[in-house]
Amino acid sequence: MIIWINGAFGSGKTTLVTELHRRLPDALVFDPEYVGFLLREIVEVPDGDFQNIPLWRKQVASLAQGLVEEYGRPVLAPMTVVRRPYADEIFGALEKAGVPVHHFFLDVPAAVLEQRLHGRVVVPGDPERDEAVRRWGKARIAECVAAVGSLRDDTVVLDGELPTAELADLVLDRTGLD
Repeated sequence: MIIWINGAFGSGKTTLVTELHRRLPDALVFDPEYVGFLLREIVEVPDGDFQNIPLWRKQVASLAQGLVEEYGRPVLAPMTVVRRPYADEIFGALEKAGVPVHHFFLDVPAAVLEQRLHGRVVVPGDPERDEAVRRWGKARIAECVAAVGSLRDDTVVLDGELPTAELADLVLDRTGLD
């Protein structure tokens, strides 16, 4: 199965996946962002958002499916995907392949996201790039917060302000892996 942790930048996706991985050490951690980083090295990304590249969505679904089929272990995927057609494309391909997807969305108020992103260090030793990453996340807060109203019906919305351990309990309970 795939446990997809979605939410805005700064919502706690990676922190939650780290906790889940601590509790499920055999699980594989798959960050779809790395597929985007690879594509960015190969093709131009005119608007800077690799999610707009159809090949990114196709490869994310294909690699996630391959990880489940090849290794037979849970896959933990922390990734913001708030455009409904993109989520439908990725999750639809996985469903068609018979790969169960448990989709969770960490709902966090905009003011809290802004505060979290303000103090975040993503690229240590490169202040310019670090600030660019923070600006990117902050510029997408409104879209991510608004996405809660248009998520897939099978999405489990969680209060992203809960403690990480409590969120992990909820995810494991919902997936039957507790």
